[in-house]
Amino acid sequence: MTTEDPSAPQTAGPLGPSPARRPGSVRRTSTLDTRWPGGFGTGLHIDGRARDLYTPADGRPPLVLAEDRLRVRFTPASRVIGGIESTPARNELALLAGARCGGGFRALLAQSLPRERDTGTPLYLMLDDLAAVSLIADFAVTRWPSAEPGAPRTTVDPPEGVCTGFMPGSSALNPDRFRAGGDRTRRVVPLPHPDDPEGWHELTAPTEPSMRRARRIDVTPGEVIDVDAMFQDSATVPQGGRSAVHEYRLHATAHARTGALLTLRAEPRILPYDECPLAVLNLDRLLGTPLADLRTTVPKVLRGIDGCTHLNDALRALAEVPALMAAQHRRARE
Repeated sequence: MTTEDPSAPQTAGPLGPSPARRPGSVRRTSTLDTRWPGGFGTGLHIDGRARDLYTPADGRPPLVLAEDRLRVRFTPASRVIGGIESTPARNELALLAGARCGGGFRALLAQSLPRERDTGTPLYLMLDDLAAVSLIADFAVTRWPSAEPGAPRTTVDPPEGVCTGFMPGSSALNPDRFRAGGDRTRRVVPLPHPDDPEGWHELTAPTEPSMRRARRIDVTPGEVIDVDAMFQDSATVPQGGRSAVHEYRLHATAHARTGALLTLRAEPRILPYDECPLAVLNLDRLLGTPLADLRTTVPKVLRGIDGCTHLNDALRALAEVPALMAAQHRRARE
């Protein structure tokens, strides 16, 4: 199937504000905001925030189950961690200082912070996103043309075959792809719903060049586990507001006892190339996989042109759903 086929999946446009929280659910939200305090080409800084919020079924006020903050400083014009700390503090983060957020970083992360991985903490979700966020941070440069001349880029285009979007013959491989295909980014509205200001953790409002990766994972128990999730990569723009380059929404159900995936659907909302949405056609390969195994199973099953890098990351993040369910059960019994 190609994007010229009218039945091929297409991007549907921005989701808009987050949906209302469901009674009895747990919502995890996370953001990683990038900035260059000394200007483009100087050391990249990342400020991460993540929170788990339980919405009781009986109408009581929501309860914060867990909350983490992450601060990372990279050495100039590189993806090497120069400094890293969290609140609450974790001494194990010192093991990541001097590491490069590229190939092999996630393996180092799993080895260095096994408890955070095994318990699915908000901190681990942010740490797992560091490699991708540091790679695409330069997207902000493209939104601020006045800052682009002379600003050294720390990233290069992915190689052919790395993902669905860069399959052989893809429009992404055309040197004139931006002129030929136009700018596929979209302006987006704030993530919190105006009627539900507590639905997200506190968000920063940068006015300088900045890129943000945002995630939301809603988990609701029942006869089956119901999961509604989204992620978005966006940047500030000089005229105010934000422009997004990636956005997906996921819906999944899983067996309440085993956690095995029963259904899985992805909505491509904003993506840079025509071929990117084709990755959603391969999701059935994951059915039957326990949620807890997705971090390791997704990269094996959806490799290369069978997967989208950003969709794969969104799927891998669902490995933390069992931890959110366990926290929900503890609170519901209290």
